[in-house]
Amino acid sequence: MRVLMSFWLSICVLCTGAVNAQQLPGPNVAVAAALQPFIERQELAGAVALVADMKSILSITAVGAADRESGKPMRADSMFWIASQSKPITAAAVMILVDEGRITLDDPVEKYLPEFRGLMAVAEKDEQHVLLKKPERPITVRQTLAHTSGMPFRSAQEVPVLDRLSLADRVRSYAMTPLDFVPESRYQYSNAGINTAARIVEVVSGLPFEQFLAERLLQPLGMLETTFWPDEAQAARIATAYRPGAGGIGLEATKIEQLQYPLTDRLQRTAMPAGGLFSTAADVSRFYRMLANGGELDGRRVLSEAAIQQLTTRQTPTALKESYGLGFSVSEDRFGHGGAYSTNSYYDHRNQRVLIWLVQHAGFPGRGGDSQAAFRTAALAPQ
Repeated sequence: MRVLMSFWLSICVLCTGAVNAQQLPGPNVAVAAALQPFIERQELAGAVALVADMKSILSITAVGAADRESGKPMRADSMFWIASQSKPITAAAVMILVDEGRITLDDPVEKYLPEFRGLMAVAEKDEQHVLLKKPERPITVRQTLAHTSGMPFRSAQEVPVLDRLSLADRVRSYAMTPLDFVPESRYQYSNAGINTAARIVEVVSGLPFEQFLAERLLQPLGMLETTFWPDEAQAARIATAYRPGAGGIGLEATKIEQLQYPLTDRLQRTAMPAGGLFSTAADVSRFYRMLANGGELDGRRVLSEAAIQQLTTRQTPTALKESYGLGFSVSEDRFGHGGAYSTNSYYDHRNQRVLIWLVQHAGFPGRGGDSQAAFRTAALAPQ
């Protein structure tokens, strides 16, 4: 294996797809310097770190390798599996139909998906028995997006990969699975809940979810590099995934274990709204800049200000410690979401900055996990 002890800064001269062939901004020297030690210690293979304000991208810094073995450098337009960063994007698609009055957040899921009628919840459980009871109220659309529905993380039919079943079949498997708890009594992170909300979009709109998402959200925002199925050219730009090497030392290449290969296969692979999207840093920044601008980007309104408010503020009951909006992790000073393989993106209210952190890591050796914090510190330092 070729070990790369240096790092690369990559500036995309011709921007692809989503930014309409305009040049991307250059790198942030302070961010590059902060990340260089992680690259040199082989604790981080490579990353794309983007900083934007409400109006535009301020810097995009590509460091390290997209593929260490071949020596291919990370580029500003490298693509990544953004995993659960898909959840806020799916929630925004739901809110388009809420804005149109076609979905109501506090409606029971069974209004749109009759297979959920009579869904039971676990009341008691031990090694000997499981006692089920019918909840006083059925689960709602809002609860599926806020992880308080009681739905499991996934169903048994989604093992070992998450992109094998159609969305309709996937959601039917959830409807046959008892809730883990009475709705709103607990918080439980749930791919099943987000996928169920996406299925409601399909039923209400009459379109496959991926088509609705593309036509009503991704294309209007210019997010033309965001997809469940990278084409061959995009697949060539996907950063290789890495994990800690033997004994937790160094890095070794790995696959994205949750997905089927080839990633370009539209026949065997299905859209997975809770975590299936691939994208670039520039594309993801357009989504967050739309949110920061109250639902508009480049003079085009995609969502109402009321929808943005619901998405990005706490929807979990105050009795619970977890603070989650609709598809977003939220706090007083930021909203955003991370993803498997260590990606993360958010809008920082206090500093009025969008920070996009794209890596492809199934864990880090040494202090590699501190690399995102190093990016944040450098990105927000006074100039």
